[in-house]
Amino acid sequence: MGAGQDFLVGDDRRFASFFPQSAILEQIATGFIWAEGPVWLDDIGELRFSDIPNNRMMSWSQDKGLRVFRQPSQRTNGNTLDRTGAMISCEHGGRCISRTASDGSYEVLATHWNGRRLNSPNDVVVKGDGSIWFTDPPYGIISDYEGIRAESEIGSNNIYRIDPETRRVDMVANDFDRPNGLAFSPDESVLYIADSGRARGHSFGFDDTRPHHVRALDVIDGRKLGESRVVAEIDMVPDGLRVDTEGLLWISAEDGVHCYTPSGTRLGRILVPEVVANLTFGGPQRSRLFISATSSIYALETTRQGARHP
Repeated sequence: MGAGQDFLVGDDRRFASFFPQSAILEQIATGFIWAEGPVWLDDIGELRFSDIPNNRMMSWSQDKGLRVFRQPSQRTNGNTLDRTGAMISCEHGGRCISRTASDGSYEVLATHWNGRRLNSPNDVVVKGDGSIWFTDPPYGIISDYEGIRAESEIGSNNIYRIDPETRRVDMVANDFDRPNGLAFSPDESVLYIADSGRARGHSFGFDDTRPHHVRALDVIDGRKLGESRVVAEIDMVPDGLRVDTEGLLWISAEDGVHCYTPSGTRLGRILVPEVVANLTFGGPQRSRLFISATSSIYALETTRQGARHP
């Protein structure tokens, strides 16, 4: 690593090559309660992210700095973009998946599965065919901190797919404890999903008997999920994750960001001074890693590029 880069901890000699020698971990914004769901908008050079307990969404750009994008935000958590550049969001308060177009128009895409209201959609990705895949743990209904306390109508925490043509909501996996972040491999043949069951939610502490790993699930015919395998066991509990163009996994955890190969080898960690919730690649070359960590947003230049799907 370069001088002064003690925040980079390599388990493999390859890890050092993922960052320029001059790279620094820069705090670019602060003043939040629980920063989450960062998404980069290429066309306007802007980062958007959620500040869940403050019930707002923020935006940041190099030119304009920090501003409020939306408040109230229905305690939005995860965000991504669809093929048109519209923002797809997971709303804890609204217990729904919503879409915000570039002109500001807003619509709700999904609120129920099989006639039962969703728990609290957490994180979301869009596949190349336009289908929307999202996780639905209970973090937004177990207390009023990240959402609105309520009983689950479904009774389980699942992963769903929204059809791009009919908007039908189908369950694609139901064997997770608390599914969280998710990301497709570059060729979309695999969907990686974090299970953060060990983290019980705000002020509920940890349960060491529950899962704290990332699983890889085969995508079948672009619509279903098949066999799965654990690719990363993370004691610090995985949360959000992204995949770069060469298929490496970048996984957020309590101590920072962990980098893994698809076969499950940890290459190294980025240590962050706050508990990390999520991350995304952005910037002109999609090589700048933006990290949402409790009260702040951090940025780090890399030599990698985030995978692009829509």
